[in-house]
Amino acid sequence: MENWQEKKTLITRNLQEVLGDERLTEILKQRDLKIYWGTATTGRPHVAYFVPMSKIADFLNAGCEVTILFADLHAYLDNMKAPWELLSLRTQYYEAAIKAMLTSINVPLEKLKFVRGTEYQLSKEYTLDVYRMSSVITDHDARKAGAEVVKQVEHPLLSGLLYPGLQALDEEYLKVDAQFGGVDQRKIFTMSEKYLPQLGYAKRVHLMNPMVPGLTGGKMSASEEDSKIDLLDNPANVKKKLKKAFCEPGNITENGVLSFTKHVVFPLMKPGETFKICRAEEHGGNAEYDNFEALEAAFAKQDIHPGDLKASVEQAINKLLAPVQEIFKDPKLQELTKKAYPPPVKVKGNANSNADEISPVKLDIRVGRIVDVSRHPDADALYVEKIDLGEDEPRTVVSGLVNFVPIEEMQNRDVVVLCNLKPAKMRGVESKGMVLCASIDDPKQVEPLVVPKDSKPGDRIVIEGYETGEPDDVLNPKKKVWEKLQVDLTTNDDLFAVWQGNKLISKVNGNPVTTGSMKNAPIK
Repeated sequence: MENWQEKKTLITRNLQEVLGDERLTEILKQRDLKIYWGTATTGRPHVAYFVPMSKIADFLNAGCEVTILFADLHAYLDNMKAPWELLSLRTQYYEAAIKAMLTSINVPLEKLKFVRGTEYQLSKEYTLDVYRMSSVITDHDARKAGAEVVKQVEHPLLSGLLYPGLQALDEEYLKVDAQFGGVDQRKIFTMSEKYLPQLGYAKRVHLMNPMVPGLTGGKMSASEEDSKIDLLDNPANVKKKLKKAFCEPGNITENGVLSFTKHVVFPLMKPGETFKICRAEEHGGNAEYDNFEALEAAFAKQDIHPGDLKASVEQAINKLLAPVQEIFKDPKLQELTKKAYPPPVKVKGNANSNADEISPVKLDIRVGRIVDVSRHPDADALYVEKIDLGEDEPRTVVSGLVNFVPIEEMQNRDVVVLCNLKPAKMRGVESKGMVLCASIDDPKQVEPLVVPKDSKPGDRIVIEGYETGEPDDVLNPKKKVWEKLQVDLTTNDDLFAVWQGNKLISKVNGNPVTTGSMKNAPIK
């Protein structure tokens, strides 16, 4: 491919946005582009990783020099999503998985450079630049840059503020012209453009993929089991997950099944290949499409039934996964998979039999009813509530909800309460519990969780998969049990309260805890 315009078309197709378009053109008129894509080695890569892989194929076909960065240090800095002791194993798993995926789509590995962050991010020069970066970047800009990438928690660690600056420096240390990533990285990219020149380094071009919806309609998430197809899922699991996938007749937005064809199936097709919808004669017979726009238009007009689209995508996914799974039959890779992602230990019997294990079984969460509420005499933002938790007498709980819930809506309200925190004085009033809420900081929003349907005061709330065992009498504050568990408590796209993707449910009737309107918000 000699023509720079053709190369640019291939590099930018299916992208949502390009920052630095003129610079991109300028480079391509002179030489081939040097570009990197980085991935933090945290949860297991899933089928959505074929989206960036297909773009990497585009970059190579356009003559680009491509570096793939396994961002192991970033994985740890992002709220320790990958524990230090598993970091090396997870990086090995990512390397094996991504090389297998690229092999599956016939991308020659010899044209790629694979780099681990720790190979250069611990050097004297890089470390000095981290200090230089931290001397020019403001806390506000670092926080804002990482808002959609770094896990947001109530008491953020300093590491999460370092993360965006390190990602900016990677562009200089990998000696690239451009960085490729999802549009969720945009704030980090714009921060890089602002701050790299302050250290005397050049601005880079930034190429952004759209966020492709997961199979359930929202973002494809490694923590939401039904939302993603694992690379090692067998055909029966692929069928089961696609069956549950959101694919409404005629709906071409938030349609993960259709998006997958756009960003993976069509870009990987060879000249002359078509995407085939197989169906019975009475339903119109087989149909073939050589471009996504024609398929999308047919689906929008309801000429294609969701079931037929799913069946064809199922075949395409299994075809992509088969070579990956063949590679992972290697006993060494099977052993690596087990070690890098050990299954969560489910506590049997009494949770206290293993007192050191930080398990959600330790939490005593119950349904409560506020029987009395008043303003705190010495704090304008606090309510003092008397909450019936199915005990001999109501408990006193102090909550900072004055600015978010009117007092008349607090009276007789059913709430979800964490009951085994160590009692603490709040401006002179002892609080013996915490009303759990969905809460985000910017802009500040707080909403008490909605109790499961048909619940009564005192009903236990447990986490799916962790139903057995008894909670601790009091959570050990020295071991920061609540703090370690709380970082994985959130609401999800479907307004369910979850811990690591597992729903909070009533132990009595199995109904879920929900939130009124706040999606993907920390629970605290």
